[in-house]
Amino acid sequence: MLIRLSLGRRRVTAPSLAHRTSRDWHRHAYHRRAPEPSSAEITALLGRYEATPSRPLNLSQLLSFGHPVSPESVLSSVSYALSELPRRLATRVRSLEALPFIVGTNPYVTKTLNAYRESFQWLATHPPVTNLQENSEFVEQLAALVQRHANDVPTMAKGFQECSRYMSPKQISDFLDGAIRNRISVRLIAEQHIAVSQALSYPNDRSPYVGIVDMNCSPKSMIKMCGSFVTELCEASLATQPLRESHFSLCRFVWIIIFRYVPVHLEYILTEILKNSFRATVEHHNKQRGGGQSSLPPVVITISPPPSFLQTGAKGEPTYLSMRIRDQGGGVQPTNMSRIFSYAFTTAGRGAEEDSNDGGGPYAAQHVGGSAAIGGESESDDANLFGEITGRGVQTGIGTIAGLGYGLPMSRLYAMYFGGSLDFFSLEGWGSDVYLKLRCLDEAGDSKI
Repeated sequence: MLIRLSLGRRRVTAPSLAHRTSRDWHRHAYHRRAPEPSSAEITALLGRYEATPSRPLNLSQLLSFGHPVSPESVLSSVSYALSELPRRLATRVRSLEALPFIVGTNPYVTKTLNAYRESFQWLATHPPVTNLQENSEFVEQLAALVQRHANDVPTMAKGFQECSRYMSPKQISDFLDGAIRNRISVRLIAEQHIAVSQALSYPNDRSPYVGIVDMNCSPKSMIKMCGSFVTELCEASLATQPLRESHFSLCRFVWIIIFRYVPVHLEYILTEILKNSFRATVEHHNKQRGGGQSSLPPVVITISPPPSFLQTGAKGEPTYLSMRIRDQGGGVQPTNMSRIFSYAFTTAGRGAEEDSNDGGGPYAAQHVGGSAAIGGESESDDANLFGEITGRGVQTGIGTIAGLGYGLPMSRLYAMYFGGSLDFFSLEGWGSDVYLKLRCLDEAGDSKI
């Protein structure tokens, strides 16, 4: 299956943004101070959860809470959530407390630590849920907790940007890998319980979802949705207008290619990859053609269905749905290939700021996950590995085309979480290929949560 996302080309007036300098965003002074130590109650709770053996759970067991949904399965789900969520948050609290002292004094790191402490304390001291009415109240509060932690990654990004001189790139990478994997598992457990609890209110609903897992996830539909979003984002951020239509070259079975997966994970992965491909294509061909009016080459997505779909897979072996996302965006320089999955690496920002005096050009808009970016001073020194994670704090309202530097490493973590993979190949001067393999979750029941 081939999906061609065609990029048209015409100049449009860039949205008018009230540019501010980075100093304007930080007129208030931050005073570094030692983070408050954990209270005696939290310290005792942390020690208790550290000493308690974990309750291992794999994906099939987690899905069993919602297949079928019953009052008993919902109460089993909440029991597991109340047991395991505090343990995983305790791990995050301890890891943040173990950071070098000067890193811990950073206001963004301190903010993240305090948020985790508060959430951990609430979950660790929550009384057992024994009936559906209590569960309904718990679900409402749990959903609010998930929302409060929505901006943890950009907040941590800003903190590490300011503290990069005090930790090595490997230390930062190891910490963030652990933090993001932990975040994925916490959100998976919490959102699965919320979804299962809500499904109990609709017993006759024929939804293909089991909690947050879509049993009939359509990669074609996901690509169309993410492609439409990135098209609008590219238009707003890069002052270009990609064509809204997607041109499909379909094999006869494309309409029924489905697999079991968490659509939120797939949406994040595809959006980040397409943002990179769209931006690279626009910038590379603008540079080659001097901003001419000719059309841009398409971004081509090839989908390879699982072998079981074609009835050719070997029994007992894991099956995967695979995709190749190919662009003609000029590729990545060989000197940068070793850093392509580094949290410190982004190709966005430098070129825009060097070539423009308009306050940051298309990269003045930094917006993460639907919430306003954490603004701050941005260092131009190449020695500052995180100087481009957050640039200027101007909000567009629909996202940013580039600049955080976390897109590919986070996408790879999401792909690997259930046993998949994400690989990047570059042909310098021509373009890049991203190979994405996603393990079908109906055969990934042994994946540890």
